[in-house]
Amino acid sequence: MDVSVCIVNLNSIKYLKRCLESLKKGIRKNSFEVIIVDNNSKDGSISYLENFTEFKIKLIKNKFNSGYTRAMNQALKKSSGEHILVLNPDSILQDKSIDKILMHSRRNKKIGVIGPKVIDESGNFQASCRRGVATPMAVFSYFTGLAKLFPKIKVFTGYQLNHLDNNVVSEVSGVSGSCMVIKSELIREIGLFDEKFFAYQEDSDFCLRAIYNGWTICFFPLVKVVHFGGFGGSNFVPMKAIFEWHRSYWTFYNKHFSKNYPFIFNQFYTILMILKLIFSEIKYLIKN
Repeated sequence: MDVSVCIVNLNSIKYLKRCLESLKKGIRKNSFEVIIVDNNSKDGSISYLENFTEFKIKLIKNKFNSGYTRAMNQALKKSSGEHILVLNPDSILQDKSIDKILMHSRRNKKIGVIGPKVIDESGNFQASCRRGVATPMAVFSYFTGLAKLFPKIKVFTGYQLNHLDNNVVSEVSGVSGSCMVIKSELIREIGLFDEKFFAYQEDSDFCLRAIYNGWTICFFPLVKVVHFGGFGGSNFVPMKAIFEWHRSYWTFYNKHFSKNYPFIFNQFYTILMILKLIFSEIKYLIKN
């Protein structure tokens, strides 16, 4: 098997249909299998998947929302492909997109993860599809908007790498889990996604672990993938999504960087993250 397509679904039937329809378009020259883990959808997704006949789907039905990361690991454990395509249900592949990525991966033995150029439905570049390391300074610049104000100054653009040309193939520190291709060999070497991350930042953590083990991460803009974004399961539990988004950044910092800073700075960082969480939750409640 050339590639295992792994998808976690939660109430995303509207976009999941288009996602699945795009697979045969995006993977023309390679054999593939599809593994979908459903996190207890209530929108008819299960019935749709059980009656899907275009190609075989290995369907895993969870009785509760186990979180994105744990569900994705369920899919990875069932995969048998030389490569793994981690794909969000609200992503749409373009013609031969995965074939092109697989060709690049096979030509470059040390590349462990490849991410395409991700655009929204209007064709706008989604900057989060390529990432630097989420150091405290990089995260601060991202949260405060300094990265947008000074897009060409590296000290402020360390996370979303705005100073780089988004049309040039680049070695980066992370790519987006909305669409990422991973060598199965890498997973066997470093393990699955870290389930401390309920959702969000599990992709950045995985990429950083790969780098620690001598692999490289490639941003490959010669291929484009459409990602609607915000229309997956998190859209149905927004308050929890906001909480988990902030918790994931704190978890990432605590795992990879807290040991490099004094206790007082770690406490300060934690307080700032809590304050930002509270502000974001209040902002959502006011708007809705």
